Amino acid sequence: MNPALSELGRIYPPERLLVQPGQLAPYESDALTAFRARPLAVVLPETAEEVVQTVAWCARHKVPFVARGSGTSLSGGSLPVEGGLVIGLNRMNRLLRLDPKERVAVVQPGFINLHVSNAAAPYGLYYAPDPSSQPVSTIGGNLAFNSGGAHCLKYGMTSNHVLGAKVVLPDAEVVELGSQSLEAVGPDWLGLFVGSEGLMGIAVEVTLRLLPKPEKYHTVLAAYDSLEKAGNAVAAVVASGLLPGAMEIMDHLAIEAAEAAVKAGYPMDARALLIVELEGEAPEVEAEARHLGEVIAASGAYEVRVARDADERAKIWKGRKAAFSAVGRLSPDYLVQDGVVPRSKLGQALLEIERLSQQYGLRVANVFHAGDGNLHPLILYDGKVGGQLEQAEALAGEILKLCVGLGGSITGEHGVGMEKKAYMPAMFSEDDLALMQRLRRALDPDELANRGKMFPQGTAATGAPRHSGPHPLEQAGLLSRE
Repeated sequence: MNPALSELGRIYPPERLLVQPGQLAPYESDALTAFRARPLAVVLPETAEEVVQTVAWCARHKVPFVARGSGTSLSGGSLPVEGGLVIGLNRMNRLLRLDPKERVAVVQPGFINLHVSNAAAPYGLYYAPDPSSQPVSTIGGNLAFNSGGAHCLKYGMTSNHVLGAKVVLPDAEVVELGSQSLEAVGPDWLGLFVGSEGLMGIAVEVTLRLLPKPEKYHTVLAAYDSLEKAGNAVAAVVASGLLPGAMEIMDHLAIEAAEAAVKAGYPMDARALLIVELEGEAPEVEAEARHLGEVIAASGAYEVRVARDADERAKIWKGRKAAFSAVGRLSPDYLVQDGVVPRSKLGQALLEIERLSQQYGLRVANVFHAGDGNLHPLILYDGKVGGQLEQAEALAGEILKLCVGLGGSITGEHGVGMEKKAYMPAMFSEDDLALMQRLRRALDPDELANRGKMFPQGTAATGAPRHSGPHPLEQAGLLSRE
């Protein structure tokens, strides 16, 4: 062990300082397994103070680092930096405080998403963001990528439910962002941190907002003979004035995979399924359910089912939540995309994805949060067949460009990571990217925190700031640094 690593050995016992090839292998990639890198070492802190000491070691020796939770990132966001350090946070998995009166939970970053709701359930409360990976994904990872989930249509993303965070900056300074209050004073530094993909430091403590559990659910499963009809039905539901808790679509490939995996009882002849869920107080839900029934009946659905009890509701959602992993039954490899389009353009986007699938000769399974236009096309390929990975990546790029062209975004909740950084210029100008880099370098001039992620290489955004000399506002006499 070299002298620098020996210093880490004074912080961590041998079982929490991993340096052998066999120990490092599980950390070489996240859920986007097409990218792999070998870290110098992996450390497994159990306290915030150990994280501070580790980041200080990285700053002192100029070693890049990546914070990692469960490794469920689908964009290469928690891919190790070659020769850098992985700081694994799974052992920092405690619920520090739960206050049902204030409706807050304070957790460490390795605390599992679903466990927040489990802990809050005895008080009639729950944590709203529900990514499909919620049984395994950590709050720290959700924070890094501003994760959403099926119910983000009504309740928003992680950023809408995080009140505060204790953060270790890349120079090892510890800062408190946000507060327990719903109203913050001054610049929204917490909003800047959430979704920054680990480029601005490591959260070691997170304060979450809890909500009362809905009194009643009304879950509808509608089957369509075309994906376009299902997409147009989403726009019809929104146009009707309803605000469901969730609206999800699965196409025939996703239906086939989910049915094989969990036997949810989906109609196997459907080209698309639409799941719509209303939730809230019983009188409100009952009134909205009648309205929703009329909209769905007029949307061209050939079969409509309404969950009669909690078990039927759970079965419908089990199929949807299992869809990503279940697609592995249809193909040895697949890429998961995560673009966003306006709801009114869903039908158009799905038709074009179908055309691109035929053009590239690769199957695409569509599973997505239809309510906010967040597409999740899963591109199926076989990595053992020469050129198929490259074809899949090219098709993924076409889909991202399609989303931007329709007025959407290259990512909804999976982050940019490694996979999408080349497409950042499709959304942002060089000046935009340069400003983002200037903000990042103000905190991390050596780019140690998750180096190489999010920003495209070989552009002005990754070099020195494009503007030198006085700022234009200084030249105009409107701003002074004195």
